[in-house]
Amino acid sequence: MNFGNFFLPPQKSTIAGEVDQLFNFINLVSAVILLGIVVAIVFFIFKYKRKSENDTTSLVDHNTTLEVTWTAIPLFLIIYVFIWGFQDFMKMRTTPGDSYEIHVTGKSWFWEYTYANGGKVLNDLYVPAGKPIKLVMTSSDVLHSFYVPDYRIKQDVVPGRYTTVWFEVMEPGESVIFCTEYCGRSHSDMIGKVVALEQSEFDEWLRSSGGKPEDMPLAEWGEKLYTSSGCQACHSVDGSQIVGPSFKGSWESARQFEDGTSGVVDENYIRESIINPSAKIVKGYPPVMASYDGLFSDEDLSAIIEYIKSLK
Repeated sequence: MNFGNFFLPPQKSTIAGEVDQLFNFINLVSAVILLGIVVAIVFFIFKYKRKSENDTTSLVDHNTTLEVTWTAIPLFLIIYVFIWGFQDFMKMRTTPGDSYEIHVTGKSWFWEYTYANGGKVLNDLYVPAGKPIKLVMTSSDVLHSFYVPDYRIKQDVVPGRYTTVWFEVMEPGESVIFCTEYCGRSHSDMIGKVVALEQSEFDEWLRSSGGKPEDMPLAEWGEKLYTSSGCQACHSVDGSQIVGPSFKGSWESARQFEDGTSGVVDENYIRESIINPSAKIVKGYPPVMASYDGLFSDEDLSAIIEYIKSLK
C-alpha cells in the first residue's frame, strides 16, 4: 500500500518506505471508519426520523453482538497497529554493527559534525550513500531536535547527555535538516542539509575534510563559510539588524561595548568575536553567540575576515 509522495516528502532512506506504509494504513483505516460513521448517521437520520406527532421512541435495551463487534474490531486494529509500529520502532533504534559513526553537536543556531578523522564541518552533513550512518548527538546549550523529513527520522538533542539515531541513504542526493525544538530567536534559521555522496566521492571529501579549494580566493571561501556555518541567522550582509550586528560596512567601524569601552572592527576584533564572543558584547545586542573555538582553522578565520572586509 503506497500513495506515493502525495502526502509525504520523497523516500530517501531505507526505513522511509516502511514508515510510510504504516502511516498510509492508519490514514486508510481512519478514512474507512469515518465514512462508515457518516453513512450510519445519515441512514439513522432518515430511518428513525419522527413521522408524526404521535410517534414515540421504542424502548431499546442493548445488543450484545453489536456491542462486542464495535469493541473487538477497534481493539484488534489498535493491537495490530501497535505491533506493526513497535517492529518499525525497533528497526529504527537498532543500529547496524557496520555503521559509520559521526558525532553531532547542536548549538544556537547551527549543527557541528565531527568525523572519525577529526574533521569538523558545520550545518551540512556529508555521508556516503548505501552505508548505515549512526549519529551520536548532544547539545552545548539548549534542547534541539534533529529532523530529516526525507529519511523519516527525528531525534531530540539534549544538553549533558547523548542521544543516537541512524539512517541509510539509498542513493546520492541532498535532503534538508531542520531543528524541530524551539531553541531561541533564530530557531527557524537552524537549517542544514545532508549531502549523500558515492563512497569514492565521500572518501575524497573526507580526505580534504571539506577544506578550501586551492584556487578559490579567500573572500569567496569566507562567503561560503558564512553561509554553511549559519552566520546569516544572526548577522546580515545587507545592513539590516537582526540578532547581531550586520557585517555590511562593519570593517574598521567603531563599536561601543556593554562594559562602556569601545573598539574598532579589525582583524583581531573579528577573530576574538568568533573564538570568544562573550569577551566584548556590542551595546544593544544580546550575548547569545556560541563560541566557534576549534571549529575554524586559521585559514578559515582569515577567509571570514577577508569576506567581511569586502562588504562595504
